[in-house]
Amino acid sequence: MTSRPQPHAQLAPASGGTGPATAPTYVPDARYVLLLGAMCALPAVSTDIYLPSLPDVARDLGTSATAVQLTMTGMLIGGAVGQLVIGPLSDRFGRRRPVLIGVALHILTSLLCAVAPGIVPLIVLRVLQGFFNASASVVAMAVIRDRFVGSDASRLLSRLMLVIGVAPLFAPSVGGLIAGQAGWRGVFVALGVFGAGLWVVVWRRMPETLPPERRREGGIRTALAGYGRLLRDRHFVALAVLPGLGVAVLMSYVVGSPFVLQVGYGMSTTQFALLFAVNGIGLVAGAQVNAALVRRYAPVRIMRIVMPISVLLTLVLLALALTGAGGLPALLVVLWLLLALVNVAPPNASAIALGRHGQMAGTAAACIGALQAGISGIVSPLVGVLGGDALAMATVMAGAATAAFLVLALATPAYRSGGWTT
Repeated sequence: MTSRPQPHAQLAPASGGTGPATAPTYVPDARYVLLLGAMCALPAVSTDIYLPSLPDVARDLGTSATAVQLTMTGMLIGGAVGQLVIGPLSDRFGRRRPVLIGVALHILTSLLCAVAPGIVPLIVLRVLQGFFNASASVVAMAVIRDRFVGSDASRLLSRLMLVIGVAPLFAPSVGGLIAGQAGWRGVFVALGVFGAGLWVVVWRRMPETLPPERRREGGIRTALAGYGRLLRDRHFVALAVLPGLGVAVLMSYVVGSPFVLQVGYGMSTTQFALLFAVNGIGLVAGAQVNAALVRRYAPVRIMRIVMPISVLLTLVLLALALTGAGGLPALLVVLWLLLALVNVAPPNASAIALGRHGQMAGTAAACIGALQAGISGIVSPLVGVLGGDALAMATVMAGAATAAFLVLALATPAYRSGGWTT
């Protein structure tokens, strides 16, 4: 579809570590993937490392499971707003400055979360934490679009899932260990430390990928005009919604599983962390299979097959939760298969959407990220509202997966004769 970027041997550090440096286009090496993956993983780490502590937070602060789940969804909503603000700023001022400021403020809010006196201040701080750490993920997405499109972008996004997938593999276990030694407040101190390490790596190793001559001039009016242009592209909007619905499936599992598995099925914290890691392997494996598939097949062709299968699996999961057939083992098998497909459609949809508006990649990435965080932040609390049990979790997951399939089928030409072929 486009010419492949010319190779460049290394990811060069910014000049002196104090200012932006413009690096030539290159094929990404392992360090580049690791850096962008760590940036994308910051919101995921902020979510997953905290998961085993949810019941402890509810007991310690004397509140309900639904209120504690708001500390999760509040971060997603904050992230949605943060991306809408930070994305255009990265188009205006370059990629480095917004991410360095955002990650620094993530560190501050993490430390404030550690001393939160009640559930309401904690929810507010988590919203702010999501707002600021959105800078890392939206800039990483914009950096990818600065240099890659189509299958190349989809493949890189899928490779990033290998790095991002480390969060569900290890973060709950690490979070459970930290909480066991230092309480749930210690988990937020650890998030601050992680943010500090990421800040140093970005400061030293991330080049500026948006040179001054390609930056968008203007302030809020330019940003709003950019969003208006994106919203008038109905195919972009449909594609941008798909990752949000996909993440809604995942987040419904994330926010519901501690209560479903630990409270409903009596799993210990260690057992839950181990199961979460096993499911994380499925997430990573699915993303890597997708990275291999896009070398041979167009992203839209993969989506056409994977999304109806995902709907079918959610309906099977719903039937198992409703009838209890097969008990916990059957539920876990279907859940693993479903989660293995969750990371297939989002990178493909994102790559196609970003390819439509490369001249304002930061704004486009922000729109995709905001919809992703906002939709998942709105949908996933329904698990708690509907009762927080296995049936509630499966119902919300099935609804989100079905909605995603309908968007692809009805709002894009993916299934139409003569529709997208790339």
